[in-house]
Amino acid sequence: MTDLDPPDSIISSADSVLAWERGSHNRLDHTDDTEEPTDTADFETRQTSVPVSSHGERLDRALALMVPEFSRSYLQHLIASSVVLHNGLVQTKSAARVKAGDVVTVELKPTPQSQAFKPEPMELDVVFEDEFLCIINKPAGLVVHPAPGNWSGTLLNGLLARDAQAVNLPRAGIVHRLDKDTSGLMVVARTRQSMDYLVRMIAARSVSRQYIALANGAWQGANTKCVDMPIGRDVRNRLRMAVVDLAKHAGKTAMTDVTLLESGLTCCLVRCKLHTGRTHQIRVHLAALGHPLVSDVLYGGALAGGLQRQGLHAWRLAFEHPATRAPMVFEAALPLDIQTAIIDLGLRYN
Repeated sequence: MTDLDPPDSIISSADSVLAWERGSHNRLDHTDDTEEPTDTADFETRQTSVPVSSHGERLDRALALMVPEFSRSYLQHLIASSVVLHNGLVQTKSAARVKAGDVVTVELKPTPQSQAFKPEPMELDVVFEDEFLCIINKPAGLVVHPAPGNWSGTLLNGLLARDAQAVNLPRAGIVHRLDKDTSGLMVVARTRQSMDYLVRMIAARSVSRQYIALANGAWQGANTKCVDMPIGRDVRNRLRMAVVDLAKHAGKTAMTDVTLLESGLTCCLVRCKLHTGRTHQIRVHLAALGHPLVSDVLYGGALAGGLQRQGLHAWRLAFEHPATRAPMVFEAALPLDIQTAIIDLGLRYN
């Protein structure tokens, strides 16, 4: 979506956070995650005695058994936040041991992560919608999932505000993602059955995904190249992915077909078809070919054409409808910033 991530790379913490919000509040919290909530209804003080069965246990484990509706990781966060009292004294160490009869008091309040999963109205470009799914044309700059640094203002927040039934779906129905600075088409499920079917299709590589990429460097060689290079975490920079040797480093197979559309003296325009959906796949594969995306600084792309983000757009999406099994094909025109960059660099795109 960069590139489309496969189902196993979808952020799993979303499900646990969503479960916490349903279980403890039976609603989504509407407080601003950048500030401490002021509504006392958002707090709950729970006091309990340590049972004999938890004698000698770690505090976090004992607490998780005493208030099982909350995850252990959430409770560890509360302990570290100094809102847990052990026999009347603040305890900030999860590994502290408890004894039978000890009194533990905890102030249950939302974490930034839990507050992230809340409805936030926003304008979304909906290309298609029925009762089973919708197709979104995501703009560059919109983050798909809440994560550190982006606990609000994400596509997931917008989907929760737009569709009342989205709260009943893991990740609000999101089955794949695009990078923040990649624009283009995404499919979002609106029912659990549709979501499961779409995830299976993505895993089976039955969803066709094509991208238009503006890359650095004059094109050399055959007009179509099949890039078959495994991808894993860059051992020198954990923020990046890289082509790896699977005999030496952890990674996954990755394959991309790259077809030349137009080449100039300093840049080229290509179409990329994914056969797999690894994190940053197109960005990594094009960089490995010597054609990093224009303005993709992370992977060595030079700024060009006035483009302020990586030159990548999810142009075409095709798959079988999860309910009717009818073929579905969608295309999204290049956004204005990429169109302008293409013209400025002396290239053409029809």
